[in-house]
Amino acid sequence: MKLCIDTNIYTALKRGNQEVIDLLEKADEVIIPAIVLGELYAGFNLGNHKKKNLLELYNFLKIPGIYVAEIDDGVAERYGNIIQILKSQGTPIPTNDIWIAATSMENNTKLLSCDKHFNNIPGSMLLTLTI
Repeated sequence: MKLCIDTNIYTALKRGNQEVIDLLEKADEVIIPAIVLGELYAGFNLGNHKKKNLLELYNFLKIPGIYVAEIDDGVAERYGNIIQILKSQGTPIPTNDIWIAATSMENNTKLLSCDKHFNNIPGSMLLTLTI
């Protein structure tokens, strides 16, 4: 199983959430969207443990099967399509989450998040956790 993780899942992992740990250990691949990295870096910069958090993230990214997914033409096209769908449905969600969903869809992964608003995106393969 290929998983794409949202920022809240990485945070839950770092807090030792066993459900998240189990899911990530069972995954064949774990995709981290570049947008999620940006959110993590922002949080680290605003927090009190920047060096520790960066070191933990760098070590996590070195684990075999963990990949950073960049924004390419395919992701950008899906982003545009999702924006149009959400607008026509009248169900907006945060912009970064649209990028995350587009990355997941383009990489054909299940999206692991605590945010249920991803369900507003037709075709997203959301695995919602309550943490």
